Amino acid sequence: MSGALIIVATPIGNLGDLTPRALETLQSADVVYCEDTRRTRTLYSAHGLKVAHLVALHEHNEMSQIGEIIERITRGETVALVSDAGTPGISDPGSRVV
Repeated sequence: MSGALIIVATPIGNLGDLTPRALETLQSADVVYCEDTRRTRTLYSAHGLKVAHLVALHEHNEMSQIGEIIERITRGETVALVSDAGTPGISDPGSRVV
C-alpha cells in the first residue's frame, strides 16, 4: 500500500461548506495534521464525523513534525493536512511538507 499526503481545503466561514470528497478524506485518513486541533474537532463535530487521530501542526512545531509526516507516508499511511480555514499552502503550517 502506498501512502499519500492529501491537502484538504476547509471552510473559511460556514462550516457546512465542505465538499463530499473532503468529508470522505477526513473520515478515512489515518492521521490529520491540523493548525488547531480544537478548530478541527469543531469541524468534525459539525459534520457528525468520528474524530480521527489529530496532530497539531503549527509554526512552533512544524520543523520537528516534518520527519514524522514523511515517515508516516513512507509507511503507507494516508495523511491529511488542513489549516484553520481555506487551503493549506504558502504561509500555512505544513507548507514545507507540501
